[in-house]
Amino acid sequence: MSQVSTEQIKNSLKQCMDPEVPLSIVDMGLIYGIDVTENNDVNIKMTMTTKGCPLHDTMVDDVTRYAKKVPGVNNVQVDIVWDPPWSMDKMSDDAKAKMKGFGNQSTPAPINYETALPQGVGKLVKQEDGSMMLANEHDQGFMVNQAIIDFWRSCNGERKVTELVELFAQQTGLQRSQVEKEVMQLLKQLNEGGLIVITNQTDSPNVEFKKSN
Repeated sequence: MSQVSTEQIKNSLKQCMDPEVPLSIVDMGLIYGIDVTENNDVNIKMTMTTKGCPLHDTMVDDVTRYAKKVPGVNNVQVDIVWDPPWSMDKMSDDAKAKMKGFGNQSTPAPINYETALPQGVGKLVKQEDGSMMLANEHDQGFMVNQAIIDFWRSCNGERKVTELVELFAQQTGLQRSQVEKEVMQLLKQLNEGGLIVITNQTDSPNVEFKKSN
């Protein structure tokens, strides 16, 4: 039995994407430690960008799955730790540069909860290693997890954003208030990646001011 190295695990985890930004969890600096025992059991210490991340379980599942892709790996244990707290300083230089690029992009108009009807576009592609990827019309691929795939599929051009938030809350078993920010982030990223179009969007403000009697 050949010994699995921490570098092999790290390289595999570079394919595991953060659910909130299109960067790997390794580049984001979320992996705090990788330990491989003599019998190739893998123990991973990782953190999240925020304690309230509703995709906590999904990320642990993804990390476990990618670690097990390395030939020879036996059991995988993933522990979430909060000390030291994550900060942007832990990101790789490449990730920091990409984040600056995201920030320089033109800011889209706020999505109107009541009129916008997000429609998923592009296609779902199964890769050789069994992982799934969303590809836009230009065949640009985006690594995704199951939660994002389910969300992309639920954007059928008929559901309003409020309905998508409700559906996402049901799928994750969380309160609507906990996932609202995540849904808006996902919509923005999928829209920028050419994976959803937002139809029936108007320039009207998101909040209507009612006239007092």
